[in-house]
Amino acid sequence: MTDFHKGSKSMGFYPLNCNQTAYQHRFEQMTEEERRCLEERKYWCFLLSSIITFCLSMLLVVTYRILNHLCCERKKSRRADVTEPDHREANGLFPTSPSNNTIEKTSLTAAVADAQSPPQQHQTEEAHVGWMTEAKDWAGELISGQSTTGRILVVLVFVLSIASLIIYFYDASNPHFQVETCIPLSQSPSQQIDLAFNIFFLVYFFIRFIAATDKVWFLLEVYSFVDYFTIPPSFVAIYLERNWLGLRFSRALRLMTLPDILQYLNIMKTSNAIRLAQLVSIFISVNLTGAGLIHLVSLRFVRALRLMSVPDILQYLNVLKTCRSIRLTQLLSIFLSVSLTGAGFIHLLENSGDPFQNFENPQRITYWECVYFLLVTMSTVGYGDIYCKTTLARLFMVFFILGGLAMFASYVPEIADLIGARQKYGGQYKSEHGKRHIVVCGYITFESVSHFLQDFLHEDREDVDVEVLFIHRVPPDLELEGLFKRHFTKVEFFQGTVMDSVDLTRVKVDEADACLVLANKYSPDPDAEDAANIMRVISIKNYSADIRVIVQLMQYHNKAYLLNIPSWDWRRGDDVICLAELKLGFIAQSCLAPGFSTMMANLFAMRSFKTLPNMPQWLNDYLRGAGMEMYTEKFSTSFYGMTFPEAADLLYTKLGLLLLAIETKDDEKRECNIAINPGPSVLITGHTQGFFIAQSADEVKRAFFYCKSCHADIKDVTLIKKCKCKNLALFRKEIKQIAMMSNSTRKVSMAVMRPTDRRMSEVRNRHREEGRARRADRYKRPRVRCDSLESTLDSETTDGSPTDADPKLYISDSATIETPTIKMGDMEHQEIKYDSTGMFHWCPPRPIEECVLDRNQAKMTVLNGHVVVCLFADKDSPLIGLRNFVMPLRASNFHYHELKHMVIVGDIEYLKREWRTLYNLPKISILQGSPLSRADLRAVNINNCDMCVILSARVPNPSEDPTLADKEAILASLNIKAMQFEDATSFYSFPQELVGLSPFGNTGMLLRPSVSLGTQVPMITELVNDSNVQFLDQDDDDDPDTELYLTQPFACGTAFAISVLDSLMSTTYFNDSALTLIRTLVTGGATPELELILAEGAGLRGDFSTEERLKNRDRCRVAQIPLVDSCFQAFQTGATYGQVLSQALKEYGMLCIGLYRLHDMAPSELNKRYVITNPPPDLKLLPTDYVYVLQPYDHGLKYPAKQAEQ
Repeated sequence: MTDFHKGSKSMGFYPLNCNQTAYQHRFEQMTEEERRCLEERKYWCFLLSSIITFCLSMLLVVTYRILNHLCCERKKSRRADVTEPDHREANGLFPTSPSNNTIEKTSLTAAVADAQSPPQQHQTEEAHVGWMTEAKDWAGELISGQSTTGRILVVLVFVLSIASLIIYFYDASNPHFQVETCIPLSQSPSQQIDLAFNIFFLVYFFIRFIAATDKVWFLLEVYSFVDYFTIPPSFVAIYLERNWLGLRFSRALRLMTLPDILQYLNIMKTSNAIRLAQLVSIFISVNLTGAGLIHLVSLRFVRALRLMSVPDILQYLNVLKTCRSIRLTQLLSIFLSVSLTGAGFIHLLENSGDPFQNFENPQRITYWECVYFLLVTMSTVGYGDIYCKTTLARLFMVFFILGGLAMFASYVPEIADLIGARQKYGGQYKSEHGKRHIVVCGYITFESVSHFLQDFLHEDREDVDVEVLFIHRVPPDLELEGLFKRHFTKVEFFQGTVMDSVDLTRVKVDEADACLVLANKYSPDPDAEDAANIMRVISIKNYSADIRVIVQLMQYHNKAYLLNIPSWDWRRGDDVICLAELKLGFIAQSCLAPGFSTMMANLFAMRSFKTLPNMPQWLNDYLRGAGMEMYTEKFSTSFYGMTFPEAADLLYTKLGLLLLAIETKDDEKRECNIAINPGPSVLITGHTQGFFIAQSADEVKRAFFYCKSCHADIKDVTLIKKCKCKNLALFRKEIKQIAMMSNSTRKVSMAVMRPTDRRMSEVRNRHREEGRARRADRYKRPRVRCDSLESTLDSETTDGSPTDADPKLYISDSATIETPTIKMGDMEHQEIKYDSTGMFHWCPPRPIEECVLDRNQAKMTVLNGHVVVCLFADKDSPLIGLRNFVMPLRASNFHYHELKHMVIVGDIEYLKREWRTLYNLPKISILQGSPLSRADLRAVNINNCDMCVILSARVPNPSEDPTLADKEAILASLNIKAMQFEDATSFYSFPQELVGLSPFGNTGMLLRPSVSLGTQVPMITELVNDSNVQFLDQDDDDDPDTELYLTQPFACGTAFAISVLDSLMSTTYFNDSALTLIRTLVTGGATPELELILAEGAGLRGDFSTEERLKNRDRCRVAQIPLVDSCFQAFQTGATYGQVLSQALKEYGMLCIGLYRLHDMAPSELNKRYVITNPPPDLKLLPTDYVYVLQPYDHGLKYPAKQAEQ
């Protein structure tokens, strides 16, 4: 600071600017009081306040860490001897995992936990969240850009920072500008406003400090230094009654937060916009800050700031574990040693003088001036303020520059690269007491992460107190980085790989609640993608055998390799989500019940139900169903002892909840078993957990809070809350009674099938002849079928093909037959019809040539009610696993005559590669042809098919536009819709001898609607790119940016994309039983036993139908029944959905789960329908409605096969 110029008497002059040489002629008069005040400069007080604030803050944090570390070490040593025996005892076959007791949507309430576990157990298992963690969570939510409050606060901080910068501009541009002035606070409005701003910044600083995970790194942040150099001086100015302009210009650095704020507000979404905003904000902020610094001090001192990089360099000298740190240390040591040695030579020569001049020409220069001279010279700047005067020193500099300049030019850029290449996403995760975290690895991109977080952090899950750590070897791009910033309170990214144990230590995998491995669904080489993910699982399990792993795989046959990992254990929660298995399973179930894929996809995905006043009625009904999700909850004691139908009816009529399935614990085997619509043979006990379909977790809690004493007369279900009438003694008494009752019931099969109770079976057999008139229990489940019986006239039922336990055809009736006992002596004469698990139909292997049809043979074959698969594939295309599509359609809970014939239209060379997994499955034909050929489509009678499935095995070209990945599927779909048919089959005759055998009355003629237009052909198309759904329906009004689940093709069940399976990762994490339930529904009964058999690579194996295996057929299946069917005839006019559901459950044991309704805004000739999941009870039914039901197995009634031939 240049001293003021002393004038005469009481008047003095001071320059307008620090740089006196440039502004010597511009001086303003100052008063004597100002002159005396400025005789002693106080700028060092302002600087000292900033430095002391930083040092004290750092000292407090470091001291706290040291004390905390010492206390924790003492506590750990004291607990070691106490906890070690208990740990060995608890580490058994069935360890407790926090996620296993987690409800899908939300955690169990404290009341639920208290009712289920003893108090002592909870004291040892629960991790209590301390007040510091709660304060940190509160602060994190407050400053995050996720909530509305967070966005407002972040924007307000930015606006006030800019306002403070504007005040600085005003003060610095004042004609009477002075760096230090003696104006008190009361006389300066700008100081008063800036002080108010700084008080707000001080509060915001403390909030950021509380929310920071690493307090030390927080204190070293750029914006923390901005606060150090701006907030304390404003308070010092009050005490000293003077103002120092100082470093207030550093507020300009806040401009760099502008891109983050624009991302919080969703104003910027593209990479180009984000990068442009970053560059502009950094450029402006750095220039403004540099201008302020130059404005404060001389430019020459700016060059001296190069020495400030010394602490940054020294911190790397102790990090010698990686190649980068070793190389950096080498470069620094060489550079510093050469520079300091050269400076020592110059210092010696210059201060000594030339010997040949008798040392009479020395130059008095310090050593550090020599260092400065050397660095300036080697940097080719050469100010000229210091130079060599002796001849020897000049001669030395000639040779030193030759080597030093080359060293400087090569070493300095490399050093800068190494220092600047410090991993931004390095470091180590610091877990907090009471908070769980999961590790997500594998295919980490903006698309995969956004889909995962959208479901994992959905608002319907309420408070998800789980941190998500992403680890990937490639740093995130700008879009992904912006996504992480928007969720920074719950999401953290680390650069590394799970194949390295060092990186696994950094993210603390051994302490994680689970590790999730994502797959690239669009990989051109699915097997290679699966191999990479399996290797990741091996590495994770090798590091920590107890960690729960959930992995995505593309191909079903690769699941077998996971079974080779010794520590892979499904009891621990390890699970695999096979995308091909589930995708093709969803599509296969849509062949049986069109639209079922849409219903299930919406159930396990988190959707928000929001309606608008101008929303069409069909869209309102669909969105209400799409907002339904699957939850799990324990039953209250009021349900103990009830059968499943009784409990389901009470839950629906009284509580408005749809009970889908139950889960029971087997204390003997320590296994959890799931039963879907199991019927009256299963009772609700204290170990039973229900699977519910509802809008929110709060609704499902009614099942736990319900009390028949307090809530029996309540009409408003929202009033059902926890009551106080239960006491502990009564609770224990009921638990004992139910436990005794449950011991007498049959254990639910681990194969996730509906069990058959022997006692109930004997009762049914005893009353078989008396029929429905002698039905004693209205909840007893009769074995009936309500779907169309036209499949009984399939030509394959009259050609000697097996139909059941003997060569006779079965027709549904209310009575059941006893499963014949198979003796060992009879097995050699028995025909093998099922696989070794009894879950699927089986036939001897057939060569593919026997199943191939040409076009003429296909025309001569009477195909009706079949499934046409249009498959786009080349001979080298990767296998998609067609077995996963065929097996659900060959489940053993269908009779043989009910199996739909399947015709595959595609490349024969590709199908030869798939045939090894298909040749044991019956009723499959192949047409060598093209799915785009109308002649081939007419040859397979596509107008008479029950479903046309369009699949593609071809790998999208990565160099092409992504929208072209579905070009063939879209063209095939539009091609079929443009076809016209004139020879459509109108009806089939039904034998009069069978009239009266069906419980549905006189069937007469089974009419089949005539299909004359291609738009009426039932169809489902698999898409790779979600946005391509807009091209399937040319008559809809969907916006191209509409989400997939909101489009008409998806709502109607005519389109399916693999992206809908992304939600399964978070669904499986929060409730591992949900994946088992979904897999059971869509695969037709895949079991762990079957997976072990298929893992051998020999495919399905047939075996004799023993009594135990035939019981495996007794399980539910998905069906779609028209309301005009005989079992629903009483409800065709004016009935509500609730009436149908209750009556179907009581009379037929069927559980209704939704409707398939005609689109009211579509032309009638299109026959377009949409899915309504779990409609409200008061919804009026239409005669054209179809009902989705979970239908029990139909044992059927025997009649002679010759009657069918007539």
